[in-house]
Amino acid sequence: MSSILIIDDERPIRSAMRDILEYEKYKVDEAEDGAIGIEKVAANKYDLVLCDIKMPKKDGLEVLTHILENHPDVPVVMISGHGTIETAVDAIKQGAFDYIAKPLDLNRLLITVRNALDKGVLVEETNKLRKKVNQNKLTDIVGESAGIQEVKNMINKVAATDARVLITGGNGTGKELVARSLHQNSSRKNAPFIEVNCAAIPSELIESELFGHEKGAFTSAVKQRKGKFEQAEGGTLFLDEIGDMSASAQAKVLRALQENKITRVGGEKEIKVNVRILAATNKDLIQEIKDNNFREDLYHRLSVILIHVPSLNERKDDIPILADYFLQKICDENGMPKKEFTKDGLKALQDINWTGNIRELRNLVERLLILSDQQIDAVTVNKYANPK
Repeated sequence: MSSILIIDDERPIRSAMRDILEYEKYKVDEAEDGAIGIEKVAANKYDLVLCDIKMPKKDGLEVLTHILENHPDVPVVMISGHGTIETAVDAIKQGAFDYIAKPLDLNRLLITVRNALDKGVLVEETNKLRKKVNQNKLTDIVGESAGIQEVKNMINKVAATDARVLITGGNGTGKELVARSLHQNSSRKNAPFIEVNCAAIPSELIESELFGHEKGAFTSAVKQRKGKFEQAEGGTLFLDEIGDMSASAQAKVLRALQENKITRVGGEKEIKVNVRILAATNKDLIQEIKDNNFREDLYHRLSVILIHVPSLNERKDDIPILADYFLQKICDENGMPKKEFTKDGLKALQDINWTGNIRELRNLVERLLILSDQQIDAVTVNKYANPK
């Protein structure tokens, strides 16, 4: 049931609106002036506020300003007399949802209330989705081990600069999380963060993906397309698994880093770009250079700062913290009651050889949460750790 607050100094107006809205099954509260209205908004959760413009103590515009600043998700509909229509229109420009003129029209009131409440529902759903998206892109690095503290210290030192960073570590260790943390703690945080998985794109398409292409550059190029460098303008371009990049793409990336310019595939015009480059790999690039698989000059361009992310086996002291973190996160995302690890259950997790690192741990925690009873003990961990 939606909750509505009516703020108006005229008792007959309040009573008339209360009768109409309660008949429509809304929960209604009243305030006889702006000051009391502000107190009630602060103390209660309302889905909608109907507010008169001319009132003693605090007028409707003061109430509107307070609600917009402190409760921006609550829609406000202004109630205006004949002499305050212009003021009501100004209120809409300031952020009010709509206005209703006196004398009140029943149909107009109900339509406006329904529309305002629908807007409130959409705002709430949008906030929930935004929160969920942000949860899926968490930039908090969980852990207190010496290895992970070193990673955090490096991020704190480097993030504010535009220095290129090469992030190394095994699959599933959290290299992308480090890259996102660097971006979120930089002056570029409000600009795009664009990720390219170099291992997932065929070598014949990687140049088009990075630099874009002109119409007709190749058979399927039916229109001009901007590449990732241009999409990341002003922000950060994260080249994941850069050790798998083709030799020709490496040469073009090197040129882009040297000159801060790119040329689209099939084009001749040079395009200036302003992006910060972060790269990551699970390969030993020094060995790849010796094997002639990776350009040494590109390596030195990328590795101004080196950050190595330790494997989970190298930071087993963090497993209890990580397990509890994933347990809470998965429960929150799926609306599940939280379960607990016993001490021997956590010890069993620490005894596992984690070849898949953090990603493998998260998957196991989710599996245990779904399949176990209230407590997750060592027997349960060992049972589901390596399912056949």
